[in-house]
Amino acid sequence: MTMVSINTTKLPTRTQAQLSKRALDLVCTFLILSGIWPILLMICAAIALSSRGPVLFVQTRVGLNGIPFKMYKFRSMYADAEARRAALADQSDREGLCLKIRKDPRITPVGRFLRRWSLDELPQLLNVLRGDMSLVGPRPALVEEVDAYPKRALLRLSVPPGITGLWQVSGRAEIGFDEMIDLDLRYVDSCSLKTDLKILLRTFGAVLGGRGAY
Repeated sequence: MTMVSINTTKLPTRTQAQLSKRALDLVCTFLILSGIWPILLMICAAIALSSRGPVLFVQTRVGLNGIPFKMYKFRSMYADAEARRAALADQSDREGLCLKIRKDPRITPVGRFLRRWSLDELPQLLNVLRGDMSLVGPRPALVEEVDAYPKRALLRLSVPPGITGLWQVSGRAEIGFDEMIDLDLRYVDSCSLKTDLKILLRTFGAVLGGRGAY
C-alpha cells in the first residue's frame, strides 16, 4: 500500500489552525528535547546493555491523508518481536483490530518500564520535527490495520497523527477499537489549538495514572 484514499470534501478548511498547530508542535518539541536529552541518552544505554538489537524501533505507519511514513520508538521488545506477532494474534486483550497483550512475552524488562511511563514514545518527537506527526492527534496505525478499517474510521486520517490524543488520555489499550474511533472522530470535529493544549495537559495525568499502558 502506498496511500489510502479518503474523502475530505466535507472537512472545513483550517489553514490558520494548521499553522498554529504546527507552531505549537515546533515550540513545544524544541523545549522538551532541550530539557530531556540526558534522559534520552540514559534510555539508549539501558536498551543497548539489556538486550540484543537496535536502540530505535522503526516501523511503517499510516499518516495524514493515508500517506505512510517511518515512525520511531525506543525498542521495547526483543529483536524477533515482529516475527512472533502472527502467533500471538489471538491473545489480544483489546477488542478490535489492534493487537495489545497485557503480558506480552515479546517485551523486555527495560521495555516494560519504558511502556509503563510512555518513555518508548519519546523518539516520535523527531517525527514531529520532520512533520510526519503532531504532538496531538489520532495514533498512527499500521498499514494492515488501515487496510481493514471500516469506512468511517478512515476519517481519522484527515488530521496529522499524534503522540498523544483523546484515546491516550482516556485509557489507551483498555479502550476497544470502536470507542477509539469515536474518540478520534470527535477530535477531528473539534480540532483546535485550545483542544490540543487541553489534551497535552491531560497527558501528564494519564501517564502518571498508567491506565492502559502495556
